[in-house]
Amino acid sequence: MSGAALGIEIVVVFFLALFLLQRYGDFRRQQKMVLFGTLLAWYLCFLIVFILPLDVSTTIYKQCRIDRQVHEAAAMSNQTMPNSHALTKSVQKECYKPWSYIPDGIMPVFWRVVYWTSQCLTWLLLPFMQSYARSGGFSITGKVKTALIENAIYYGTYLLIFGSLLIYVAVHPKLQLSWYELQTIGITAANTWGLFLLVLLLGYGLVEIPRSYWNSARQGYLLDKTYFKAAKLMTEKADAEENLEDTMEEVRKISESIKYNHPLRKYIDTILRKCPVDYQEKMGRNMDDYEDYDDRRNIYPSEKSFVKLHKQVIYAVQRHNRTQVQWRNLLEQAFHLEDVARNETSTSARFVRGSSPEQRGWMSRVFYTPTVEWYWECLVRQWFYRALAVILTLFSVAVVWSECTFFSTHPVLSLFAVSIQLAERDYNYLYIEMACFITIFFLCTCVYSTVFRIRVFNYYYLAPHHQTDAYSLQFSGMLFCRLTPPLCLNFLGLIHMDSAISHKSKEQTAYTSIMGSMKVLSFIADGFYIYYPMLILLLCIATYFSLGTRCLNLLGFHQFVGDSEMTADLIDEGKELIRRERRKLQRVEDGQNRRREWRERYGNREDYPARNRNTYSELKEPNSSDVGSPSRQGKSSRPSARLDRDRFELLHDVEPLDFNGDTILEDPVESEGGRHTGARYLAMTSSQSRIFDDV
Repeated sequence: MSGAALGIEIVVVFFLALFLLQRYGDFRRQQKMVLFGTLLAWYLCFLIVFILPLDVSTTIYKQCRIDRQVHEAAAMSNQTMPNSHALTKSVQKECYKPWSYIPDGIMPVFWRVVYWTSQCLTWLLLPFMQSYARSGGFSITGKVKTALIENAIYYGTYLLIFGSLLIYVAVHPKLQLSWYELQTIGITAANTWGLFLLVLLLGYGLVEIPRSYWNSARQGYLLDKTYFKAAKLMTEKADAEENLEDTMEEVRKISESIKYNHPLRKYIDTILRKCPVDYQEKMGRNMDDYEDYDDRRNIYPSEKSFVKLHKQVIYAVQRHNRTQVQWRNLLEQAFHLEDVARNETSTSARFVRGSSPEQRGWMSRVFYTPTVEWYWECLVRQWFYRALAVILTLFSVAVVWSECTFFSTHPVLSLFAVSIQLAERDYNYLYIEMACFITIFFLCTCVYSTVFRIRVFNYYYLAPHHQTDAYSLQFSGMLFCRLTPPLCLNFLGLIHMDSAISHKSKEQTAYTSIMGSMKVLSFIADGFYIYYPMLILLLCIATYFSLGTRCLNLLGFHQFVGDSEMTADLIDEGKELIRRERRKLQRVEDGQNRRREWRERYGNREDYPARNRNTYSELKEPNSSDVGSPSRQGKSSRPSARLDRDRFELLHDVEPLDFNGDTILEDPVESEGGRHTGARYLAMTSSQSRIFDDV
């Protein structure tokens, strides 16, 4: 098993990162370099999290071998060593090799490759690729120039911080500049910046994650919050549609002013390819390709204007598509929650949906039956989420306590350090690795989930269902690469595996050896790294009382606050929107059911013309028995005529006319020129070529 665990985790982590990228990114439309850069950043960060427990268990085994060698050497020389009783007690058991032992020399090389690759990504490549992907330039040279200009200030700020620390080391009388000190200064600067953000995100996640699971068990709370989201999303959806309309109108004006043989026409064609298909058809119908341009009569926009317009089109289309997908998903969630609330009072123990059931796989149909779904949604789920919330709350309390006391080594107050040291006495490597993995996984979940949930206006927003833009994907990769190294160092400090915290001459993990000695900058190693994480307690208290949410609500950014009057108004507005959408969906389903019943009753469409002609001839020919009885004809002529007329109209209009109002011709003369009208109609009668059979 030597090295097998490392290889398995490398493969598993790759597929985990690929799955998350597939959920948030779009493999078909986004640039391959953007997807590759984001995947590489996420993969390296997840790899550090999964491999670090193996490094801890391997380090404990190495320390055991060192202690045994020292004990054997002392026994052979018959020298009396201080604390020999404690040393003998610690090595009286055999040093068993861990099942996941990694041979010597592999981990240092592995950590160097992973760490420095992630740092090059976050500080050099990803910022450049981020600006490059968002640029509205039409050529590679233009995009590169824009990316360099946008990142000049960013790179200058980082160099200023690095230069300040470099001056400190150069002036310090006890320190000498060398490659090792320069490397440590760079690592310290990066970790210091990451620790600032890490404490903020961790303090929020430690409270919000347990509370979110507790609130998930409250059906009324979830439904009200969904109504609140619906009201906010409808406003955002309307703004996105209006922004898209304004942008397309600007594109249309420029497209009509620049003719087919103008030198700037290639820029317009590139912009048009980024527009939605229906807008492309509308703009194509209004083009007069036979007219030449005249530079003397018209004033044309500059190339910078086209770059700006190109960037606006990309942003408007992305935002419009994202709001449309989010609205559909939110409707499904709201309908489901309303169905759950309705089924909670049901006594049949079967889950009944208010709308037509969604298409599910055969496994769901076999195992997740309506009875199983009712028990899960109405009984089990809320208790499961409450129990999970309690467990996560206890874990959060342990993290906060350990963050505030991990610097104390005599006595050891960090709960995670105590648990690892107890397992180290018995060399229970499996327990050590599981404890380390669960701890660091919980810390990463609190931090990474905040990165996925946070939203900075429309500048940064990770949206699922393949709706995240390239800029946000790469920004998340940058955040992960900056947050993961200080998070891992903080975790090693919690379990006292960092010599800067424990102040013991013990074997260091390979990950710590790559970071170098932080004592080069003593005011950061002995002060900032130890006491700054205590602010997590204040941030957790502020998050518990929702101080940040209330402040944003007062500033005009509507947030879900239970005792707010504005929140109640938005809940009522969202409830009405959901009801309106449900009624609209119900009308569509009723129409489909009626058409299906009509087709089942009257057969195929080919029989309609003959049946209509027969019916019409029957109605047209008088009955011979009624000709000779005028009195009978006078009594029953009106009811029978009305009945026959209803039958004729019903059979004649067997299929309603499907009409798309969005494709009405603005000018009916255009149809005479053979141009594509864009209007779509369904055939009323059968066609010999059967080209409408699939409609």
